[in-house]
Amino acid sequence: QVQLVESGGGLVQAGKSLRLSCTASGSIFSINAMGWYRQAPGKQRELVASINSGGSTNYANSVKGRFTISRDNAKNTVNLQMNSLKPEDTSVYYCNAVLQLSGDLRRWSNYWGQGTQVTVSS
Repeated sequence: QVQLVESGGGLVQAGKSLRLSCTASGSIFSINAMGWYRQAPGKQRELVASINSGGSTNYANSVKGRFTISRDNAKNTVNLQMNSLKPEDTSVYYCNAVLQLSGDLRRWSNYWGQGTQVTVSS
């Protein structure tokens, strides 16, 4: 089985920074894309940032220039450095990984972390 464990959420004031981390563990053969999504109450889950195994990144327009995603392939870890946080960044942040299980190389599967709360006060 596979687990994605997130850490680093919390309560901060607007303008401050937070760093989220997520580590994937289990019977993993290979990970393609890793990313962060967020979901605020009453809203749909949305992509914040993603990074593929080659290091190419993609960001939501609302976080470009403020957030930076990075990845350590050897450790199956993805990080999200969030600077200049705004109250509208308040949400539950979810880690995501698209990966192959060691026992089934025929397909890529989508896995999610349990979510970590980020609250930005004004």
